[in-house]
Amino acid sequence: MRMLVEISYHGGQFMGFQVQHHERTVQYEFERILKRMHQTFVRIHPSSRTDKGVHAIEQYFHFDTHLNIAPDRWMYAFNSALPKDIYVQSVEQIKDDFHCRYDCVGKKYRYKVYIDEAKHIFEHDTKVQQKKPVNIQEMKEAAKHFLGTHDFTSFCSQKTEVQNKIRTIYQSEVNETQDGFEFVVTGSGFLYNMVRVMVAYLILVGEEKRSGNEIHTLLEERDRKKIPHTAPAHGLYLEKIYLDKEELINEFGRNIEIYNKNSSENV
Repeated sequence: MRMLVEISYHGGQFMGFQVQHHERTVQYEFERILKRMHQTFVRIHPSSRTDKGVHAIEQYFHFDTHLNIAPDRWMYAFNSALPKDIYVQSVEQIKDDFHCRYDCVGKKYRYKVYIDEAKHIFEHDTKVQQKKPVNIQEMKEAAKHFLGTHDFTSFCSQKTEVQNKIRTIYQSEVNETQDGFEFVVTGSGFLYNMVRVMVAYLILVGEEKRSGNEIHTLLEERDRKKIPHTAPAHGLYLEKIYLDKEELINEFGRNIEIYNKNSSENV
């Protein structure tokens, strides 16, 4: 049977989600528990692979099991053995042909920044510090240029290996908060470091070092060297995974283009 698991985690002490040799990762924490319960290795398949330091409010993975354990007992077994920076929110049995990665039709990320010359020591790994004030209104206008379907070669890591760098953005907005601002972006999928590069550019716009009107040209040029910065990882949160097309439609309207993933895409 196939089980779907919803989790949250604080990414500060992880080297990312995906298993790495001799490093602490979210995937390793779950697979070690499953190996102990099954007495053999069990692979988990996530909806997203977050990087070192990135947090997740809502993340999913699935795994296959022959053990006849009720969902609430799976949840108890996981949470009893997991470290304090991961928590299982729910477990349910799903159809055997469901796949967490390929059935994911969208993702929402949130990037949090506080503005203060003094460091907020209790938020040092959950928000990014911006020492000088920024023009948030200019950032709001600039963020709108990311909406729609574009080739995001200029706004992803040069290490990105996938050939197809076209992604659709349904939501791209900067919201002022009590201590700074947040960038919220929802899309069909995201490339390696894509959100962090977008944030880095928006901050340059807020500092009045770049213009939001340049974004359209930068997207067309497809040259990552034109944007030298990548924002730090610890301000980034994977906020929502869309596994249901109707949920995405209800939030952004029936006119949006929804993409089905396949094994050749980076999601």
